Amino acid sequence: MKAVELRQKDDAGLQRELMALRKEAFNLRMQKATGQLTRGSAARLVRRGIARIKTIINERAVQTSATEDNGAEDNGPEDKGVKGDKA
Repeated sequence: MKAVELRQKDDAGLQRELMALRKEAFNLRMQKATGQLTRGSAARLVRRGIARIKTIINERAVQTSATEDNGAEDNGPEDKGVKGDKA
């Protein structure tokens, strides 16, 4: 599934898709272990799909935390007690 399609899903939909891909990855590992794996590239595609979904989930989490922290500002090292400026 493409990232554009995944971004249209809600969080619950992404979690369902993530679980389905994890189950698929497990099944592919079992097929590889028993010598039944016919499509060697399938595992790579599933891993990439999992990474794509986790990236989108993480982007949403960062975006949410950034909107919650919009009042906090970083005023530089002088407010943090950093040594070096002995004026």
